[in-house]
Amino acid sequence: MKQRVVLVTTGGTIAMVTDPVTRASIPAPGLNKHVANVEGLKEVALVEHHEFSNIPSPYINPETMWNLSKRVQGLLDREEVCGVVITHGTDTLEETAYFLDLTIRSEKPVICTAAMRNIDEMGTDGPRNVLSSVRVAVNPLAVGMGTMVCLNDEIHAAREVTKTYTSNVATFDSPGHGPLGIVDEDSVIFFRKPLLRAVFNVDKIEPKVALVKTFTGDDGSILRILPELGFRGLVLETFGRGNVPVEVYHVVKYLIRAKEFPVIITSRCFKGRVLGVYGYVGGGKSLADLGAIFAQELSSIKARIKLIVIMGITSEMAEIERLFKLPLKGA
Repeated sequence: MKQRVVLVTTGGTIAMVTDPVTRASIPAPGLNKHVANVEGLKEVALVEHHEFSNIPSPYINPETMWNLSKRVQGLLDREEVCGVVITHGTDTLEETAYFLDLTIRSEKPVICTAAMRNIDEMGTDGPRNVLSSVRVAVNPLAVGMGTMVCLNDEIHAAREVTKTYTSNVATFDSPGHGPLGIVDEDSVIFFRKPLLRAVFNVDKIEPKVALVKTFTGDDGSILRILPELGFRGLVLETFGRGNVPVEVYHVVKYLIRAKEFPVIITSRCFKGRVLGVYGYVGGGKSLADLGAIFAQELSSIKARIKLIVIMGITSEMAEIERLFKLPLKGA
């Protein structure tokens, strides 16, 4: 008996066509249903289609992710469902995938997929990506792997994956980690498991978290006004191991000490960990001494997603730091 997989469609390039007048890619009504009828799906699983939305992924925001998480949780709670596949635009897919990985409390697999080419383009990659993702969803080794991203026959962990190329179908990669596995025709092969997952039991989120990239000559003036703009937390993308200009150091001190504003430190380097190594004013150690929280090797956009989730649980600085550092499930 075939297993039941729910295909949740949200829009994106996989549900777009080329406008005959402007030659631009646009969302197409009804295409989500077409995605659910990809050739070969019926041979792999009983596929049930749920249309969540039909929007470009830049329109996705934290509230949308939260609503999607609750929808997917409800589907996975059904005993007859073995997994969920979500189609999504590539621009923000890695953020949605990580949000789901942090908030969905189920051992059943969730696989996010997408397309880099419209359904009416030559060599469209959408149908193959959907078929491969359903193959992953029904594979018993996918249980307990959390939310994954499957495109171009590669399977990546939500925590590690990022879009690396603006247009190539081989855009998704996990720098410093590599894929969890591959799909080879009708076979699913896993190489490893994601060991640094955290799953949080949340009832709400805090979407007002800013992400700011420091730069040479940065005087910190952008950071200083964040509380006035209504932001509740900050992810600061720094240099190297977690270092900033001296002026930025003083603003971070103001935010943490005067405003009790959580500041998460990440790096503009796409591989390696941030760590308080340098002790000069503005060096990583000086930021750690202020109470800034280091995101280890999480990217800036993933760190923001994690802070959005954690600040839905608590606004206490010490508890934010404890939860942010959790590497394992069960928070």
